[in-house]
Amino acid sequence: MKIGVLAVQGDFIEHIEALRRLKAEAIPVRLPADLQGLDGLIIPGGESTTIRRLGQEYGVLPAIRDLRQKGAAMLGTCAGMIILARKATQLENGSLGIIDVEVRRNAFGRQLESFEVDLPIAVLGGTPFHAVFIRAPRIDKVGPGVEVLATLPGGEPVAARQGKVMVASFHPELTPDLRLHEYFLRLAATSQ
Repeated sequence: MKIGVLAVQGDFIEHIEALRRLKAEAIPVRLPADLQGLDGLIIPGGESTTIRRLGQEYGVLPAIRDLRQKGAAMLGTCAGMIILARKATQLENGSLGIIDVEVRRNAFGRQLESFEVDLPIAVLGGTPFHAVFIRAPRIDKVGPGVEVLATLPGGEPVAARQGKVMVASFHPELTPDLRLHEYFLRLAATSQ
């Protein structure tokens, strides 16, 4: 299993380490050529405007659309969710439109309002997943083909999946729990 991690800004090192702990081949992606032969791609948390600008400048964002059209799995966490969304509020030049969700940037507040919570996520098994939210986006709308995987206690969706594309408002790479990355690797191994 060969998984790329967009490595232009953000928490890419932490995702690479999580994948390597799971014995997956993890490749930092900075240029379109780095996407060759990947089974999946993770777009990490960070600053969505910066990731968008640098990804466009390096020519990697259009290549990400092509990679998805070839069937690769994708995971977007925090800023990565914003980049993969069909629509994202306040994102200059827009998002990639790879998953049918609408998201709102920094919806839970500024850095000081960051929080952690244990979330039940059925696809990960019975034990709640400890989720870290840092200037997190919120999923405002999901399209008809999108499955909500997790919600906050108030009912706000914070993780979703559409086929082989998964997004999360939180940072799974900042916890020792590898179950979300394991689930992503299982998605990447399917033929959907």
